[in-house]
Amino acid sequence: MAQDYVEKVGGAYRIAGSRVSLDSIVHAFLRGESPEGIAESFPALDLEQVYGAIAFYLGHRDTIDAYLRAGAAEFMRQRDQSRKDHPSLYAKIEAARGGTAIPRG
Repeated sequence: MAQDYVEKVGGAYRIAGSRVSLDSIVHAFLRGESPEGIAESFPALDLEQVYGAIAFYLGHRDTIDAYLRAGAAEFMRQRDQSRKDHPSLYAKIEAARGGTAIPRG
């Protein structure tokens, strides 16, 4: 009997029966992590679910790659907007990272 390992909930892909995003599994897989290593990183999943998610990705690669690109573009848009809306906060963050002076004002 076939089992669905991935479900789409509210526009996001999740591993069925969990709150783990397909994005997380796919990114780990694309970084070269083994299914066993991925399963260790996500204790809410068993090895079968990880293999099922990878198989789903490979079977729907064009769709999921487009979904991931859209998510990355939306993240960048929101990040850029946040930097415009809160410049002093980001100046402090950059100063903490690189030791540059914090602009006054």
